[in-house]
Amino acid sequence: MFGIFKSLFGADNEQLKEIIKDGAFLVDVRTPGEYSGGSVKGSVNIPLDTIPAKVAKFKGKKNIVLFCQSGGRCTQAKSYLEQQGITNIFNGGSWYNVDAIVNEIKSEQ
Repeated sequence: MFGIFKSLFGADNEQLKEIIKDGAFLVDVRTPGEYSGGSVKGSVNIPLDTIPAKVAKFKGKKNIVLFCQSGGRCTQAKSYLEQQGITNIFNGGSWYNVDAIVNEIKSEQ
């Protein structure tokens, strides 16, 4: 049953941690205003509504972690990008979650 939730809502934190350690492309799909109010170190801001015009930025990346405020917009972004043939995408959920993982990795180094 938990596998169903994982497939719907994304990778678990241990999987995300390994993907991020391996140099994933971290993409915050919130608005620029939200992003400027706090963001994950090393992430780029590609708002959800601009993704169709920026698909090329996602091509050729080994792994991509998408995140937003609560997980809804990154789920939409993941779905759209998968329709464009980009399949190495992971839903990180909220930016707080991804930020905590990045900070945990940093504290281990």
